[in-house]
Amino acid sequence: MNANELRSKYIEFFKSKNHVEISGQSLIPENDPSVLFTMAGMHPLVPYLLGEKHPSGTRLTDYQKCIRTGDIEEVGDPSHLTCFEMLGNWSLGDYFKKESIAYSYEFLTSPQWLALDPKKISVTVFAGDENAPRDEEAAQIWKDNGMPEDKIAYLPASDNWWAAGPTGPCGPDTEIFYWVGEGLPPVGSNKGTDSSNWMEIWNNVFMQYNRIDEKTLLPLEKKNVDTGMGLERTNCILQGKTSVYLTEVFQPIIKTIEGLSGYTYGTDEEKDKSVRIIADHTRSSVFILGDQRGVTPDRVGAGYVLRRLIRRAVRHGMKLGIEKDFMAEIAATVIENFKGPYPELEANREKVYKELTAEEAKFRLTLKKGEAEFQKLLPNLMKNPKKIISGKVAYNLYETYGYPLELTQELGAENGFTVDVEGFKEAERKHQEASKTVDAGAAKGGLAEQSEVTTKYHTATHLLQQALVNVLGDQVAQKGSNINNERMRFDFTFERPMTKEEIQKVEDIVNEKIKEDLPVTMEVMPLDKAKAEGARALFTNKYGEDVKVYTIGRDAKSDWFSKEVCGGPHVQHTAQIGDFKIQKEQSSSAGVRRIRAVISGGLPLDK
Repeated sequence: MNANELRSKYIEFFKSKNHVEISGQSLIPENDPSVLFTMAGMHPLVPYLLGEKHPSGTRLTDYQKCIRTGDIEEVGDPSHLTCFEMLGNWSLGDYFKKESIAYSYEFLTSPQWLALDPKKISVTVFAGDENAPRDEEAAQIWKDNGMPEDKIAYLPASDNWWAAGPTGPCGPDTEIFYWVGEGLPPVGSNKGTDSSNWMEIWNNVFMQYNRIDEKTLLPLEKKNVDTGMGLERTNCILQGKTSVYLTEVFQPIIKTIEGLSGYTYGTDEEKDKSVRIIADHTRSSVFILGDQRGVTPDRVGAGYVLRRLIRRAVRHGMKLGIEKDFMAEIAATVIENFKGPYPELEANREKVYKELTAEEAKFRLTLKKGEAEFQKLLPNLMKNPKKIISGKVAYNLYETYGYPLELTQELGAENGFTVDVEGFKEAERKHQEASKTVDAGAAKGGLAEQSEVTTKYHTATHLLQQALVNVLGDQVAQKGSNINNERMRFDFTFERPMTKEEIQKVEDIVNEKIKEDLPVTMEVMPLDKAKAEGARALFTNKYGEDVKVYTIGRDAKSDWFSKEVCGGPHVQHTAQIGDFKIQKEQSSSAGVRRIRAVISGGLPLDK
């Protein structure tokens, strides 16, 4: 079974259990400044897990592309990935632990589906603590499904508890592991006794409590189930491979790298690591650039992560002896491999090539600047009798100029210097700790708090987009937005800077619609019907899929100003938004402009 077959079988199985397939969402979370990327399959579903009704019902399934950036420097071993796919299924107030566990076990072990050996499966459940009891219910359900007692490990909240945040929905989870050691697992072996030979493949989260404060948990009236299976890992297990890089997910990419470098993968571990980094980082960069709301390389935020991925791939390409620009060529292989399940990659092919080539060329120029900076530092370095380049100096060359440690070592050696590598690693570790705070808790967490202010900003983006179309024309299309409690950013396609008169006209239109106090209404309908009625749809959802359509206007059918397919949240009427002010209009990337705006005042939201 290959990855495409696994993805299809998963969806097919849950559709046979009355789940509705929904579209995976963008890698760039909308209106959620707490994280840079969609980091888990459940991330786009958080509003519905918190109680909002989903337009497709109470049983859902999908596949979702994800990016995790907290351990970029660890990528290069046989298992770590920056970009990965999650297969998921959800119950929103429908079934609970009994059905969820039974479905998972059936899919994994049934000859009709994955046919994995039950003897090689073990699970973990919540061990209980002062806040909540041991999850005996989940453990008993596992036993009822044939799981031996010695294959059930009871682990603490750090392993088997999920929470949306400091307060709100939370609950225990049960994680499913597969034996990747030699032969069959020994008697009594499970994740609790052997952490190295058991690989996690699935996690079922049971949201059954509402945390009121640090010491108070109350039962939820409607209990939810959120599950996620890692496609690459499960695919690797099904094929009996020792590394995800040996599966067809990565092998065509690696073959392209071999052709460019002349190196044969599998002959030298240090060079193998470089191949894996290039393969993972190029694939990740293609998915980010080719996303529906794709960002471009930048000095901050998600764009900075993208720049790091591209530049790290280029550095390792140089280590393999690739002298020419190469990432666009590898990107072509990635797009061919994944354009089936992710058609947006094909739609954005030229943009992907253009941005990768431009960033690669820019980085090669940066490396020359780094070498020049090193030469400037050399006279002072020569005064050091120990002939040691400090870790701080080496890291500043890396962080400021993108100059790799190994090149600093090479240049240093040519002049009789050694580099304080431990000092470099310490400076790097401190920087990584600072970077990781952006993603803290997001691996299992979810959206930032949807405050009144962010809800107002979100609705204002609808008014802004329509006002831009009215003033600038139909070539305007949203390319992304970012909202927090202090401001909104809105990116849109347009080839030139706006004039002062155009900016003022757009601002006036938005404020006019706010003062008219237009009602904001929502209707659930199939996507094709929404488009037929004139609704804007930023993403390409699956044909026939039910979506939420938000209309701003006196009459949703005949007298409206804005109509968009959107997930929310929204105000009930526009006077709640307040005064709208455009602070800045500037370039975001080639052919994309960015507006920064603020709002103030406004009526309180209806409760």
